[in-house]
Amino acid sequence: MDLPEGFVSKYQKILGDEAPAFFASLAGEVNKGFRLNTLKENPRAVALDLAHPIAYVPTGYYGAVSGRSLEHQAGYVYSQEPSAMYVGEAAEIAPGERVLDLCAAPGGKATQVAAKLAGQGLLVANEIDRKRAAILSENIERVGASNVVVLNEDPHTLAEKLPGFFDKILVDAPCSGEGMFRKNPQAVEYWHPDYPAECAQRQRKILADAVKMLRHGGQLIYSTCTFAPEEDEQIIAWLLQQYECFSVVPLKKWRGMDSGMPQLADNNQQLSGTVRLFPHHFKGEGHFIAKLQDQRPREQRKPKRKKKIKQHVFRKPTSSERVLWASFAHDVLTGDDVIPVSALRCWGERLYWSPDDSPDLDDMRFVRPGLELGIFKKKRFEPSYALALYLKTQQAARVLYFDHEQWESYVQGNTIAYSKADLVNGWYLLCCENKGFSFGKLVNGTVKNFFPKGLRLHPVLRK
Repeated sequence: MDLPEGFVSKYQKILGDEAPAFFASLAGEVNKGFRLNTLKENPRAVALDLAHPIAYVPTGYYGAVSGRSLEHQAGYVYSQEPSAMYVGEAAEIAPGERVLDLCAAPGGKATQVAAKLAGQGLLVANEIDRKRAAILSENIERVGASNVVVLNEDPHTLAEKLPGFFDKILVDAPCSGEGMFRKNPQAVEYWHPDYPAECAQRQRKILADAVKMLRHGGQLIYSTCTFAPEEDEQIIAWLLQQYECFSVVPLKKWRGMDSGMPQLADNNQQLSGTVRLFPHHFKGEGHFIAKLQDQRPREQRKPKRKKKIKQHVFRKPTSSERVLWASFAHDVLTGDDVIPVSALRCWGERLYWSPDDSPDLDDMRFVRPGLELGIFKKKRFEPSYALALYLKTQQAARVLYFDHEQWESYVQGNTIAYSKADLVNGWYLLCCENKGFSFGKLVNGTVKNFFPKGLRLHPVLRK
């Protein structure tokens, strides 16, 4: 790898005798990893090699996952770089908390947080770039999370609308990307000596907005995928100076993890409680992680504002829509408690389960206001792909079991002949290897295909 001259001289000064090993590691092999999804039934029942666990992530493993596999499509696994997994672990998310992932795309940390919330509390996953926000929403959908709202806002707007709202905030800040050089060699091309300082200026603005949204007594988790002290220790030193309410929560150092370097900032020894991940020491890409505690007395949560639902944004289902939903739920779900009727909201013709703790989304740009349940079409209800990925098999009264060949054909967009006797026509949750992967509509022995066209897997051309 042809590293920029300024980068080489900078880290020769910082790392001294370790610099040659550091530079050599940037040309080494990229370590791949994946997490099992505990939102799913029997999450370890996967056709994957689980012989190489990641010590600091109970659900993490080293290894690669095929995007064409059943496990991936059904949301049982999420591919994630091993170093990045430690951010979600360091946050120590507990069910019931309100959590903001401020720079959330593509969704590695957000899906990890959603699994830890276990359907209780709220995750707001935000991404300022619209296309990346759409990818984020797809990944949230695939893992079967219900209590997640995906926004497409700038941090300043969020800070104005949601002051003091969150118990924990994750800021995986846009950075110079030095830690991704070997994973993404293109990152080398746009690096220049002033780039880290430019990124740091933007990071300070993002953090200033994040602090406004943190509840007194809450925690802020900051991370980057860069080695640059301007974006790492110096940012945390700035936070500690700017906001006297914060202190560093020392993070556990697992094998190969290094402490932050106070000497690269203002010599505040609290900085040694942060974590640096260097690829010549650690089996992963470059990363920096810090956890800060707001030491102000913990305040009561601000009550959710009760506002009349604006008809041009959200509305309650009409009486006829409620009848259509109730008919579907009676036929396909095992009970009224699977989806609480009180939380049903419509956005246009689409029906959603709105999380209990959801903030007021009026006048905010959102991609996903909750779990999409389906769409009303000409006096009928059509269930969503998201609902299929959310449901566990015991929550579905109608289930069709496919073998692997049928699954592969269905996700390519084909109809499936299913001739078992005594099956009534209608909607069914489709399962393969006890993993729900879509809805299908049985019509006289044929399962009509409702797999999303944009997600269909193209057949592999074999020589």
